[in-house]
Amino acid sequence: MTEHADLTSVLARAADGGRITPEEALELYRHAPLHALGSAADAARRRRYAGTEDIATYIIERNINYTNSCVTACKFCAFFAAPKSDKVWVRDLDEILRRCAETVELGGTQIMFQGGHHPDFGVEYYEESFGAIKQAFPQLVIHSLGASEVEHMSKISGVSAEEAIRRIHAAGLDSFAGAGAELLPARPRKAIAPLKESGERWLEIMEIAHRIGVESTSTMLMGTGETNAERIEHLRMIRDVQDRTGGFRAFIPYTYQPQNNALKGRTQATDLEYLRLIAVARLFLDNVAHIQGSWLTTGKEIGQLTLHYGADDLGSVMLEENVVSSAGAKHRSNLREIIDMIRGADRIPAQRATTYEHLVVHDDPANDPVDERVVSHFSSTAIEGGTAHPELKLVEAN
Repeated sequence: MTEHADLTSVLARAADGGRITPEEALELYRHAPLHALGSAADAARRRRYAGTEDIATYIIERNINYTNSCVTACKFCAFFAAPKSDKVWVRDLDEILRRCAETVELGGTQIMFQGGHHPDFGVEYYEESFGAIKQAFPQLVIHSLGASEVEHMSKISGVSAEEAIRRIHAAGLDSFAGAGAELLPARPRKAIAPLKESGERWLEIMEIAHRIGVESTSTMLMGTGETNAERIEHLRMIRDVQDRTGGFRAFIPYTYQPQNNALKGRTQATDLEYLRLIAVARLFLDNVAHIQGSWLTTGKEIGQLTLHYGADDLGSVMLEENVVSSAGAKHRSNLREIIDMIRGADRIPAQRATTYEHLVVHDDPANDPVDERVVSHFSSTAIEGGTAHPELKLVEAN
């Protein structure tokens, strides 16, 4: 199947909405001419979004990190601290709520509650936290956590994964952010996250969540030494669950950052590998609506290019982010710049909701929002001072 004519026919079928096999996807990923691959993926995107195909979206959100204490010690992570370390910290609820208040003040619509697998945090901790956030800020969508946190909290509390999901959903969780997927195939997962649940268990928990009405996104960490075939196998595992549940709203691949972690940057994904993966994901995941490009880990230029390789979303102006920043991600943006990034890719920018509805379509540059405070930054834990609140400073973009 490596003959050019065969690849051309596969690309044409996928661009027209036909399903391709994992074997075909791997051949495309390895051998399809780059521009032909991108063109087919863009055609598939345009076909899916006929009528709004010129729009690309973003969201304003905040990652709120509640603790860095973690028992899993993943080798790619620069954020965690061993539970008995003197580097462990836990944010109190008042501080979490202050961060939520600033998110609302700056026009954010979503928070991602992210942290380590704290040895004492069971279902009750998340019930209390989500309940307090929803009571104080009912307009904020809590799009947070993933199957790994569910597995951990259910063990701490001695309940089933389904009970844990039902309880935190009732307390205020709106949807799962797909955290902890990393790489789902067994070999690379054991190599980088040996203390986490298996990829099959991760998917099983997501399937439980989807079945009881809690949707999620799906993610993938590229560049930690996995093979091309394992990348495609990750996509296959997601597509198989999606065939049964339809609960994955989006697929979001991002790249391993090499600083301050046990892997020490020995392997990384190139920009071209990332663009090819975005394109193949759009062609292969015919049952997943949205593909998000990650400017945070790949940079703004590559993020912008993903919009020509099948992506329809550029993620967020992230008011706070500490996890991948700790591993070396140093890309920043602001509201005006992410709008310009999308417009520079010949798309019409639109601010979206968590569920991807268009909240504001910026079809006239003269009416673009201007708020110099809406800025993403490296890592709030490393910044002193404040803007709207004394405990946080939003660094100005370059």
